[in-house]
Amino acid sequence: MAINLVQGESDGDDVVSAINTTPLVDVMLVLLIIFLITIPVVVHTVPVNLPKERNQPRQIKPQTVTITVDRAGDVFWGVMRMADNDALLAHLKAVAGKVPQPDVQIRGDLDARYEGIGKVVLDCQRAGIAKVGFVIQPPANGG
Repeated sequence: MAINLVQGESDGDDVVSAINTTPLVDVMLVLLIIFLITIPVVVHTVPVNLPKERNQPRQIKPQTVTITVDRAGDVFWGVMRMADNDALLAHLKAVAGKVPQPDVQIRGDLDARYEGIGKVVLDCQRAGIAKVGFVIQPPANGG
């Protein structure tokens, strides 16, 4: 803000206050130039075909295997608790040889450690399971 003192015929020091808009205009012009430079970079990107969001209801087929990992890290085959990962691997190898091979759906507790779920995925890979999916809770009100 600038203050101009008027000199001349006045008998006292008269103060004229006015807002100096020059710095404001300078900042606005700099921002305009920055936006003009960065907008083409944002708009012109490498064209890729992005996947579309789709919400399909989960269909449990008779050949679908459900493996659950609870908060404590315990692994369940359906409702039967597995003693260890070797028992789970033995069950997975038994179903991996079926034709057609069943889908494996992993249900992991939100508070479960990733290590427990990772071991289940690793066992599925070691057994040769081709289709592994994760069961999640659908968003509220479809959004």
